[in-house]
Amino acid sequence: MTAHIKTDTLLKAENIHLSYGENVILRDINFCIRDIIRPGIKQGQVVSLIGRSGIGKTQLFRILAGLQKPTSGTVELKNKETVKAGDMGVIFQNYYLFEWRTVYQSLLLAAKQNAALKGTEKETIDQYADQFNLKEELKKYPQQLSGGQRQRASIIQQLLKGSDFLLLDEPFSGLDVCVIDKVTTLLLQVSLSDELKTLIIVSHDIATSVAISDTVWILGNETGKDGATIKKEIDLIERDLAWRTDIKKDKAFNETVEEIKDCL
Repeated sequence: MTAHIKTDTLLKAENIHLSYGENVILRDINFCIRDIIRPGIKQGQVVSLIGRSGIGKTQLFRILAGLQKPTSGTVELKNKETVKAGDMGVIFQNYYLFEWRTVYQSLLLAAKQNAALKGTEKETIDQYADQFNLKEELKKYPQQLSGGQRQRASIIQQLLKGSDFLLLDEPFSGLDVCVIDKVTTLLLQVSLSDELKTLIIVSHDIATSVAISDTVWILGNETGKDGATIKKEIDLIERDLAWRTDIKKDKAFNETVEEIKDCL
């Protein structure tokens, strides 16, 4: 197992319950994301919430983003404050960008919201565009971009805003194999940009999510109980399945994927 320690709590979801009338969507959702420290490495966190389509992932995504209030329960950040809209960088499945602005104009608007970038907005945009292979697309409009390019632009947009948390809704959906590999590499680069940078992936793509994460929570139903809950937590670090580029070749990786499938 790779040397590491887990220290301060960065985000805590406690007793989340969501229902519409008598229809229970989510119940007893509890999980905690802690700061991971590895000797000599600036290491952020990448966690995944995995569940079947229609299980309630979208509602949980909105609750974590502060866009929807649960019926009961709380989501607290490291400062003990309840999460609210704007606390997290949110990347929706449709990669939202301002259609009437060029990519550069959208990124500049995001950068100007971050006081830490004052005076260096243009240089920072160029740096990210180069890192994410988008320099040639900065003058284009969103409708001129491919799906993968729109996604990368959306990620940069949220990074420029400076949030420690990046919440991604089905980031691998609709992408071909080659593009998925590029996106996972980019997300790992983002996680290594700062020790407190935390990526929360909400997805039904088991293999890709496991390959990029240090922790997985499985969202599913339990026999005889209404609403989805966290059925299992898998610490991929303890299984020596985190932070490895060749992980999909490992027998333990495939066994873990099958284990998750059995829980869904």
